Amino acid sequence: MFADRMKRIIGKYTQNIPGPLLIVICQMHGNEPAGKKALDYMFKMLEVEPITNPDFIFKGTIVGMVGNLAASKRKVRYLEKDLNRQWTKSNVNRILATEKSVLHGEDLEVRELYKTIKKEIVKSKADQVYILDLHTTSSFGGIFTIPSDNDESVTVAAELHAPVIKGMLNGIEGTLMHYFNTENIGTETMTIAFESGQHEEPLSVNRAIAAITNFMRSTGCVDAAHIENRHDQILQEFSKDLPKVCNLMSKYTVKDNSVFELLPGFKNFQKISKGQLLGKDASGELYAPSDGLILMPRYQSQGDDGYFIIQESSE
Repeated sequence: MFADRMKRIIGKYTQNIPGPLLIVICQMHGNEPAGKKALDYMFKMLEVEPITNPDFIFKGTIVGMVGNLAASKRKVRYLEKDLNRQWTKSNVNRILATEKSVLHGEDLEVRELYKTIKKEIVKSKADQVYILDLHTTSSFGGIFTIPSDNDESVTVAAELHAPVIKGMLNGIEGTLMHYFNTENIGTETMTIAFESGQHEEPLSVNRAIAAITNFMRSTGCVDAAHIENRHDQILQEFSKDLPKVCNLMSKYTVKDNSVFELLPGFKNFQKISKGQLLGKDASGELYAPSDGLILMPRYQSQGDDGYFIIQESSE
């Protein structure tokens, strides 16, 4: 195991026992520090676990890495454009075909992150790759998980003990989850995202640690017998009054950051009613297009996602 706070790869752990490759990514948005803090703690815990628990076995390899390294150093969401909206196949191909010396901002971040992930996949020789993308939101309220559009992803997401939001990949484009799949990578690959709370909320770190721990269990890297119940309890306690599964209904895209403003106080999973005043933009007042629950209301200066509206699933 090693950890380096200044480089893209911040930690790696293996006991050289065959198993999957787990890649846990933090700070795809540089103003979301909780995932980085959680990974720092996780690698410290993994280092001492075999000492305190001689029966502890880890199958495969876990690697933690920073997504947007440049933005994280400046503590901003992004430098020029949202890194987690750049992962279309055509855009990645364009960047990889361009000389590194002429790339800058998020284009350079895409190139370096892609090559780092691919290098770890080749080195691991694993037959299965799992990627967990850790995030936080500018608003307070509930935690949640975003799965890819397949049954295995939904199953693993549900085992993180947080609401599962289906359909999000249809509402946004170019996320890490859109690109890092079996078709594009050439190895069996599954990616999910986990939102652990508000950016600066101390408990967001605890919830991210619990999510990483459960992710290791769900993917078969560690035996359930070696996982403390408190990790489940942390997530279950915070999610106890939230719906199990929700579907995306609509999304508001910010057209002009200088004039977009939501009314204060909206929280994740807060109920809203059709016609309710939500805020304003350059065109005037914004009203809810339908009944539902608001998700990720934007209370930060950067980002094109103003808010999402979801509804509890009847499934």
